[in-house]
Amino acid sequence: MTSASRLRRGGIAVVLAAALAVALIVSLSVGLLTTRASAAPELPPVTPEQLVASVVAAEPVALAGTVAVDNRLGLPAVPGVPAEGLTDGTSTARVWSDGKGDGRLAVPSDDGERTYVRDGATTWAYDSTDRTATRFPSRGHAPDADAAKDPAEVARTVVARLSATSVLRVDGTTEVAGRPAYTLVLAPKPGERTVLREVRAAVDAQTRTPLELTVLGAGADPVLRIGFDDVTFGPQDPALFTFTPPPGATVRDGTAGTVEQPGPGGPGGTPPRAAAPTVVGEGWDTVVVGRVPQRSGDQRGPDLSALGIPVSGPWGAGREITTNAGSAILSDDGRVAAGAVGPDVLGEALAR
Repeated sequence: MTSASRLRRGGIAVVLAAALAVALIVSLSVGLLTTRASAAPELPPVTPEQLVASVVAAEPVALAGTVAVDNRLGLPAVPGVPAEGLTDGTSTARVWSDGKGDGRLAVPSDDGERTYVRDGATTWAYDSTDRTATRFPSRGHAPDADAAKDPAEVARTVVARLSATSVLRVDGTTEVAGRPAYTLVLAPKPGERTVLREVRAAVDAQTRTPLELTVLGAGADPVLRIGFDDVTFGPQDPALFTFTPPPGATVRDGTAGTVEQPGPGGPGGTPPRAAAPTVVGEGWDTVVVGRVPQRSGDQRGPDLSALGIPVSGPWGAGREITTNAGSAILSDDGRVAAGAVGPDVLGEALAR
């Protein structure tokens, strides 16, 4: 399976649009990366265009590593929704890839672990806390924000989606997880209406695998950084890429192209599902538009009335939420639009 075909499979429209949309759409329904001080390695010169082309064209390689995420997006607390995974702070995960399209992600939680396994035509999501395993009949499904913790996958998608609307440069070399890397910088071209300043990707000099992604907003500090603390390239145990639900686990079936919601809800205990969000625009101005999933029966959804400030426009009325990396609008009719843009761009997307 080629890198280009993998990028066409759903993926992340733009890293911040995805971060906001996944966190809001999914969650409404229910270790700090330090600067690595080391001498810049000497590497052969490469142009930005050559580096972008090599990242997009590179075949995925088998690897295993520890990932650290520093989230400074400034997402608001949602009354009635657990804050884990949403609030600013640091987290870690373990990631494995067989280099052929299958992978495994393990994310520790306060009282267990969430595991995602891409096994051929099936993606499994397992939560050890409630011993629930959900299977989806296709790849490309992102059960929740945890699925965006593979820096290689995220950065490849971002580079491919943003390069055409960016001013590109190579800002020297660096070292990440003990590996020499080029620093690729993507900044929005004049006319792009994003609130972001630039995206920086550390690209492994040998494999062209992105090792770290840093997103900068208007301020000096990164709003998001995700990257490997350690990484090893080479064949992995095939058993990592198969999943069998543990004895006694509850097994549910998800549906490709929908966002699975945690907790009971629909008939027979099947959780309600929200239609997959749509993407409006391209490049830095991408907006993700979807609907806030509704609870069924007598279940109560999250209290959204305290979020943001009242706002209205040709698209209707709702509430506007501003973060360090963009904004979101929750309309009174249940729609949600989010992206690394200002509210005016969101309003235009909702009005379409």
